[in-house]
Amino acid sequence: MSQPVNAVGRMLGVLGDEWTLLIAQQALLAVTRYGDFIARLGISNAVLTGRLAAMTAEGLLERTLYHVGPARYEYVLTPQGRALWPVLASIWEWERRWVPDHAGQLPAMRHTRCAVDFAPLLTCGACTQVVTEKELAASWGPSGSWPRSMPVESTRRRSGAESTRGRAGLFPQTMSILGNRWSFALLVTAFVGATRFNDFAEQLGAPPGSLTDRLQIFTAGGVLEMRGGRYHLTEKGRAFFPVLITALQWAQRWYPNPEGPAVLLRHTLCGNDFKAVLTCDQCTGPLRGADVHEHGRDD
Repeated sequence: MSQPVNAVGRMLGVLGDEWTLLIAQQALLAVTRYGDFIARLGISNAVLTGRLAAMTAEGLLERTLYHVGPARYEYVLTPQGRALWPVLASIWEWERRWVPDHAGQLPAMRHTRCAVDFAPLLTCGACTQVVTEKELAASWGPSGSWPRSMPVESTRRRSGAESTRGRAGLFPQTMSILGNRWSFALLVTAFVGATRFNDFAEQLGAPPGSLTDRLQIFTAGGVLEMRGGRYHLTEKGRAFFPVLITALQWAQRWYPNPEGPAVLLRHTLCGNDFKAVLTCDQCTGPLRGADVHEHGRDD
C-alpha cells in the first residue's frame, strides 16, 4: 500500500498553477471582489470561478457575504493564504531579474518601511546571515521521499484559451518548474549535488523520456548548463533557490505530517535548524507581506 503524499506533494498540487499564484498575489494587494479580479487579471469568468472555488476548498481563501439582495461575496485570504507572500515575493524577484521574455517589464517591489525599491534576501532566522544553497544541509525527514513528494494528480497547466487574456504568462519560467512534478524534483536534486543523467534517474525514479525533456528545457532556459558531460546549475538556476525554500517552508507549516517533516534543513554556518526569513536588501530589516507593494506598474 502506497504511503500518503507529504507536504512537498501537497504544495506542488496547490502552487503548480499560475492562475492560483496570480489570484493570491492580487489578494495580497487587497483585491477581494470577483469583478476586481476580472479587471486586474483579465481572467475569464469560468477560470476565475473554478480557481476561487478550489482556493476556498484548499483553505487559501474565505468566501464571505458582503451584500444582500442580490447576494454578493468577496474572497479574503486566510492566514494560510497570506503566508504565501514570501513565495510570491521570491518568484517576482526571480522572474523580474532573470526572465527576459515578459510582454512588459515587471514592476519593482517597494518596501514601504524604508520607502525604496528592494530585492528580498534569504536569511537565517537564527543568525540573521544571508544564506545560499552552499550553506544549507538538506536531508529527508520522517515523511520524506520522492514517491511521497509527488502530487496525487499532475499539476494543471493552463489551456490555450486561458493563456490568451490578461496576465496569464506572468510567471512563465516559474511554472516550468512548479507546474511540473519532475521539474521541481530535478531542480531540488541538482541543488543537493546531482550532475549526471544517471544520478538524476537513480534518485528520482523518473521516466527517462520525462527526465530528458526536463533537462533539455532547463538547459535551453539557462537554468542548467552542460559541462564535461554533467549538468551544472547556472547563476540563474541558483537564484531560484529562495523560491524552493520559501515554498518548502510554507508547505511544512501548513501541511504538517504526524510522522514529522518531509525535509530537514540545517544552516551549516551557525549549526541551527534553518528557518527562512526574507529581509530587505536596502534597509536589512525583516520583510512583512503588508509592507511589500508593486511599484512602477502603469495601471
